[in-house]
Amino acid sequence: MEIFSQLFPVLARTLEIYSLILLVRVLLSWFPNLDWGGNPVLSTVSAITDPYLNAFRGLIPPIGGLDLSAIVAFLALQLAQGLLNGASATLLGSAGIY
Repeated sequence: MEIFSQLFPVLARTLEIYSLILLVRVLLSWFPNLDWGGNPVLSTVSAITDPYLNAFRGLIPPIGGLDLSAIVAFLALQLAQGLLNGASATLLGSAGIY
């Protein structure tokens, strides 16, 4: 169980970093003139985030031209972070470590 109490916070932090990258991706999508293929930073951000966003785009079609799938994607990440943090706190509490 000790390995999980150390692993869960690392996974939660990783999801937090991914959430920030996803936020950058969503904010940059508001600028339609960006060259996503020509800029190595933008293409990397796109390559990291698009597979995750595409999973939600298949579930939620754009409404009035707005892509709301990013909201659901953020909610799913927040839920996963909360579960990992809660599991970590439970494991640390049951081990007597505070």
